Amino acid sequence: MFENLQEKLSQAFKLLKGKGKISESNVREALKQVKISLLSADVNYKVVKELMERVTSKALGEKVIKSITPDQQFIKIVNDELVELLGGKESNLDLKSRPSVILMVGLQGSGKTTTAAKIALWLRRKKGRNTLLVADDVHRPAAIEQLETLGRSIDIPVFAGYRKDPYKIAKEGLNFAIAKGNDTIILDTAGRLQIDEDMMEEVEEISRITKPDEVLMVLDSMAGQDVVNAAAEFDRRLGITGFVVTKLDGDSRGGVALSTKYVTGKAIKFVGTGEKLEQIDVFYPDRMASRILGMGDVVSLVERVQENFDNEKMKEMEKRLRKAQFTFDDFREQLRQVKKMGSLSSMLEMMPGAAKLKDVKVDEDQLTHVEAIINSMTKKERMNSGMINFSRKKRIAAGSGRPLSEINKLMKSYDEMKKMMKKFGKLEKKGKLGKFPFRF
Repeated sequence: MFENLQEKLSQAFKLLKGKGKISESNVREALKQVKISLLSADVNYKVVKELMERVTSKALGEKVIKSITPDQQFIKIVNDELVELLGGKESNLDLKSRPSVILMVGLQGSGKTTTAAKIALWLRRKKGRNTLLVADDVHRPAAIEQLETLGRSIDIPVFAGYRKDPYKIAKEGLNFAIAKGNDTIILDTAGRLQIDEDMMEEVEEISRITKPDEVLMVLDSMAGQDVVNAAAEFDRRLGITGFVVTKLDGDSRGGVALSTKYVTGKAIKFVGTGEKLEQIDVFYPDRMASRILGMGDVVSLVERVQENFDNEKMKEMEKRLRKAQFTFDDFREQLRQVKKMGSLSSMLEMMPGAAKLKDVKVDEDQLTHVEAIINSMTKKERMNSGMINFSRKKRIAAGSGRPLSEINKLMKSYDEMKKMMKKFGKLEKKGKLGKFPFRF
C-alpha cells in the first residue's frame, strides 16, 4: 500500500536529516520533493497546492523543539496535515432508523457487490446487526447470482424479488426486511457512469423510495482522479454520506484516498484491504497518514491480532510450550490463526519502518506449504515427531507434494524450537526468568 509514495516521501525527509535547524532553503527543497511525490501518486493538484501552502506556512514559522531533529519535526508537520486532509478522525456509520438502509452506489467494476457483502459481515461481527442484502442490480448479467452466492458464503440472507424491476425490488425488499425483523438493509445497485442520465435517474428514484440512512459510494483506488471527479457528481445527485475505497492492497498510488475528502467534503468510512470478505477496515485518517509516511500502524496490527487469535487456545498453547509438549497439531493451529489475520505482506506494512523493507520478499505460499506437510502426517506422527524416520519423511513428501528438503528443514526448525522452549521453561521454573517470553 502506497509503496512508491512512501519511498519518494522518505527521500524528501532525508534532505533535512542531519541539519541543525529548519531553514527556508532546506525546507523549500524538501517541500519540492513532497510535492513531486504527491503529484506522481495521482493526488488532485488542488489538494497538493493547498497542502503545500499549509505545510510551508507551519514549517517556516515553526521553532524546532530541542528534543527532536528538524527532519522529525518536518515529518510531524506533514503527518498532521495529512491527517487533516484525510478527514481528521474516523467517520462512523449513522444508522438510526429501524430498519436502517444503506444504499451502495458506484461506477462499474469498482467492487461494489463484494463490498456490500463485506459491510454486511462487518456489521454482524462488530455491531451485532441482523442485515438483509437486497440485490437491486438488474442490469449486469449474473449480478444478482453473485450477491446470492456471497450471501450464502457468510450466512446472510439475500432478497432478489422480481429480478427485473429495480423499483419493485427496493420496495419489496423494505417490506421483506420489516416482516423478517432485519434491522439493517444493504441495497446493491447497478454500477453506472455519472454521464449516463437514465441510470443516474434510476438510482435517484431508488434513493427516494428507500430513504437511506447512508449512501456509500465505492471507489476503486486504482482508477485515478477520474473516479474522484465522478464522486463529486454522485454526491451532487444523491447526497453521498461516505465512501468505501477498494483495492488498497494492490498497486495503488494513493491519489483517490488522499483527494476524496478534499474534493467532496465527505469522509471515507471503510477501506477494502483484500479479496476475502473479512478484509474490510474502518478508515482511520491518523493511522493511514502514519502508514503513508512509512511509520507503520501498530494499533491496527494489535487489533487484528486480538480479533483473530483465540485467547483461550493461546493460553493453553503457552502451558504446553512451557512443558515442552508443543506438538505439530499445536504448530498447525498457530499457522491457521496467523493466516486468519490476512496476508503476511499486509501485516508487514503495519510495522514501523515498513518502507525500508520494500525489497523483502514475502512468500505467502510458505504457510500453505508447511500446513500441507503437517496435514500429510498421521495423528501419531504429529503427536510424536521423534517417530518420523526417513521412510515416513518420504511418504509425507509424496503426500504433501513438497520436496524432501522442505520436510527436513521443517523438522529441524521444529526440533530447535522445542529445545529452546524447554530451556526457557526450566529457567522460569528456577526463577531465573522473570516472565515466560510467550505470554498471552
